[in-house]
Amino acid sequence: MEKYDTIIVGAGTGGTMAAQTLAKGGASVLLVDIKSKPSIGDKVCGDVVGEHHVTELKLGRPDNGAFEYNVKGIRIYSPDEETVFTAADKEFMGFMLDRTLFGQWLLGKALDAGAELMDSTMFMDPIIENGAVAGIIAKRGTEKIELRSKVVIDASGFHGVIRKKLPQMGFEQNIANEDVELCYREIRKVKKMPEDSSYCEIYLNQEKTPGGYTWIFPTSENRINAGLGVFMEGNFPSPKDLFFKHVASRPLFEDSETIKLGGGFDPTRRPLDQLVGDGIMLIGDAASLVNPIHGGGIGPSMKSGVFAGEAILDSLNTNDFSKAGLWSYAHHFMTNYGLKQASLDIFRRFLIATDNTDIDYGMKYGLLKEDDLMAAGYGEEFEINITDVASRVFRGIQRMGLLNNLRLTVSLMKQIKSHYLDYPDTPEGFDSWRNKTVSIVDEARSKLQGKP
Repeated sequence: MEKYDTIIVGAGTGGTMAAQTLAKGGASVLLVDIKSKPSIGDKVCGDVVGEHHVTELKLGRPDNGAFEYNVKGIRIYSPDEETVFTAADKEFMGFMLDRTLFGQWLLGKALDAGAELMDSTMFMDPIIENGAVAGIIAKRGTEKIELRSKVVIDASGFHGVIRKKLPQMGFEQNIANEDVELCYREIRKVKKMPEDSSYCEIYLNQEKTPGGYTWIFPTSENRINAGLGVFMEGNFPSPKDLFFKHVASRPLFEDSETIKLGGGFDPTRRPLDQLVGDGIMLIGDAASLVNPIHGGGIGPSMKSGVFAGEAILDSLNTNDFSKAGLWSYAHHFMTNYGLKQASLDIFRRFLIATDNTDIDYGMKYGLLKEDDLMAAGYGEEFEINITDVASRVFRGIQRMGLLNNLRLTVSLMKQIKSHYLDYPDTPEGFDSWRNKTVSIVDEARSKLQGKP
């Protein structure tokens, strides 16, 4: 029976980048995916990747048409659609993708580097030996297969099929509904494209999309990628019903033709606190590595794949595949990108707690300015000039509750970013670090509830 250095369950953006990184470093790696090879990459998604991710990862440009066109930025609409913020800095520029072609391109790069693929194969169970993950049991057709490795990577997406079957290893096995958006998306061919189709549009509206937003992303050949997500807390509405009521009814979609449709889950929260265990790593959506504000996960997924691959290559040199031996991946991700996602998780909670009237007011009168929103989008710190903001508040209807929530949000965003810079460099300090993380998030949850 062949044993691999690494088995990766899931050949999505994170899995293929991990496979390519490992194979280029001389490691033996097997990608296992439930989909057939031609279907890998096909996923319900907003289909946009940030240009900065492509540049930082030195991906180059696909030669198969996966990049359909350049996105100049994002336009964010207030609930009454009277105020529009335009975010057009480097963080918001990117590429509209043919998602399947992009996935196929990444897969090809991994296979060309020397990775192997076992497609149409279902993960069944992890193999646990001496408290560590030592491989997987998979099923291909009617045959059960035992596959062994030094490290297993869960790159299976939101459902985290390996994570959920692990024994007590400290991982959060289930994601709370309050941290998940249920999405519905259609790709439609329209009669006439918007006048300026180089910007992606996001619409905030707590009544039409509770806790989420609507997106309208123009693509090539008169096609529009449009959808919405809703916060899964309580008795949440059907996103499909909301789509037909509030999105498909727009004049843009009159006499349009549906090309693709589908739904999915998006873990819009900070990263899972623990990313590694003995012989096991979590990357991409399986580790909740998604931008909590706009739900974009392609960039952080690819980064996590590269970081994980690099950490495993280091572990191959030391022959240490324990939690401690793999810990450098978690430390690298959390102190470089995880701190941004944690900061945005606080900002997400502020948006959820703010009703349409206050969002309209805050955007119209500059309680939150365009530059502030862009800084928040980067996960960067931004300042609220209380004297300046208060003078604008008192010139109109008072919104002191909103102002106080905004002040608290900015304070907690700074606090959690600083805390993530202290992510422990060994497992020993992890429990106390996680306790403080939970304390900061609990403060945001309790103090930013309901109407400000």
